[in-house]
Amino acid sequence: MDNRIKSGHDDVMCREIMAEKSGEQTIQYGVVPIDVIASMSGLDYVRAIFARRLPEPPIMQTVEPFDCTAEPGVVVIHSVPGLRHYNPIGSVHGGYAAILLDSAMGLAVQSTLPVGTGYATLEFKISFVRGMSETSGVVRAEGRVLNAGRRVATAEARITDAKGRLLVHATTTCLLFEFPKGNAKG
Repeated sequence: MDNRIKSGHDDVMCREIMAEKSGEQTIQYGVVPIDVIASMSGLDYVRAIFARRLPEPPIMQTVEPFDCTAEPGVVVIHSVPGLRHYNPIGSVHGGYAAILLDSAMGLAVQSTLPVGTGYATLEFKISFVRGMSETSGVVRAEGRVLNAGRRVATAEARITDAKGRLLVHATTTCLLFEFPKGNAKG
């Protein structure tokens, strides 16, 4: 891997390097209209975001994910913590991990849903095992559905470093619901 990425010191440089290597277009951030989300299976929706056919949620600007993948019930998101993620005591803020974990678990749940179905997080628990710093390099957040029923789904996620060491883990419970049917008159 390019040494400029390992250092994690320059987020802008990291973004440029990843764009060069992937050949992908610039990331667009925005909110997808509910009628568009409701018209797609969850897996198609998540993959469309990762393929840049739909905008990334604005919250992801704070963690700038890359190399994201989705399979039914499993989502992987890579990111690089940097100095801009630091808290007042000089380490990566827990909110950085929370965004990655909540996103990985929620999108893993989304990837199991049929057309016309959505989810909302009911509960989220996070446990910090090891700290992260600007020298941590690439971290991997993997969300995995544990159970998806008719009304409730549960999932877990883990963030590991490049050596495979567990940094943070979490669980969630999500409420599943049908999107309201659109009014043809608008």
